[in-house]
Amino acid sequence: MTSPERTEHLVLPGVLTAGQAGRTVAALLAAQRADGAIPWFRGHHLDPWDHTEAAMALDAAGEHAAAERAYEWLVRHQNADGSWYAAYHDGEHSKVTDHGQESNFVAYIAVGVWHHYLATGDDTFLDRMWPAVRAAVDWVLALQQSGGQIGWKREEDGTAVNDALLTGSSSVHHALRCALAVAEQLEEPQPGWELATGALAHAIQRHPERFLDKSRYSMDWYYPVLGGALTGADAKARIDSMWDAFVVPGLGVRCVLPNPWVTGGESCELALALWAMGESDRALEILQSIGHLRDEASGMYWTGYVFEGDRAVWPEELTTWTAGSLLLAVAALGGDEATGAVFGGERLPRGLAPSCCG
Repeated sequence: MTSPERTEHLVLPGVLTAGQAGRTVAALLAAQRADGAIPWFRGHHLDPWDHTEAAMALDAAGEHAAAERAYEWLVRHQNADGSWYAAYHDGEHSKVTDHGQESNFVAYIAVGVWHHYLATGDDTFLDRMWPAVRAAVDWVLALQQSGGQIGWKREEDGTAVNDALLTGSSSVHHALRCALAVAEQLEEPQPGWELATGALAHAIQRHPERFLDKSRYSMDWYYPVLGGALTGADAKARIDSMWDAFVVPGLGVRCVLPNPWVTGGESCELALALWAMGESDRALEILQSIGHLRDEASGMYWTGYVFEGDRAVWPEELTTWTAGSLLLAVAALGGDEATGAVFGGERLPRGLAPSCCG
C-alpha cells in the first residue's frame, strides 16, 4: 500500500482525501501487469500514450519502481524504426490490435522519461532511456510537414498520413520540449529538434489552417495551452473564448460539442492547462466538479457521464488514464516539483524560431 508520506501532495480539498488518493494509487498498481504494461483496464488494450500517462501518475505518487517498469516495457517493445503500434491487447506485445503508428503516441515517451528523471534524479535511467527517446523523436519528425505541423500517423502498410491534428501536434510540441531537456541533460545537443520545435510552435500559434478542423472537440481548444505552445495572454484568450461552450458547471468538461457528455480525462487536462496559466482557482473548481465520476469502491474514475436525457455513466469503464490524469492534475496543484516542472514548463526549452515567418 502506498504510504501517506508519498501521497501527501495528492490531498486536495473537495477532490481527494489521503485515503482516497491511496486507494486510487493502489488501483493503478493493481491494473499494471507484471511485465510493466498498464492497459486501460484489465482485459482491454494498452496504447503507448495512456500507458505513459498512467506511469507518470505512479511517479507522482512516489511509486517510482512501478513507473520504471512501465518505461522498460516501452523500451522492450519499441519497433526497430523507433515507433510503437497504436494498441496492444491488454499490454501483450504479441497481440497488436491496431498496427497504425500515431505520432503523438510515439513522441510521448519523452514526457514520461523526463518526468521520471525529475522525480528520481536517476542519471542511469536517463542514459538507458536515451536511445529509445532519440529513435522515437526521429521517427516523429520524419512526419513533420513543410509548414511545421506534424502528420498524424502511418498506416499499417507504412503509408504516411500527412494531415495534422492540432491536439496531436500540441502534444508532440510538449514531447519535443521534454526530449530537448533530456538531450541537454545528457549533453547530446539536437539543433535539428530545436528548429523543428520552433516551426511546430509557429504553426500552432499562427496557422490553424494547417490542421484538420476538429474545433468541436475540447482537446483542440485547450491542448495548445497544455502543450506549451500558447502562454500568457494568448493562452488566456483561447481558454476564455470557448469556456462557456465546453465547461458544464458542477459536472466537468464536454468532450465534443454539442454532445451532453462530460469526460474525466478532458476535465483533468483542462485543469492542468489552467494551473500552467496560473489559474489554480479555476483548475480546482474543475477538479472538484468531477467528483461524481469517482467510483469509491475501486478508487478509480469513470470515463464520462451523459448529463441529459437518459442520464448515465458512459461508457461503463474505469480507466487507468482517467485516474492518471486526475492524479497528475492534483499533484501539480499540490506542489509536486516534477509534475509542476513538466507541465509548467520549468527547464523546458521552447525551440529555436523558424527560419521563415510564413
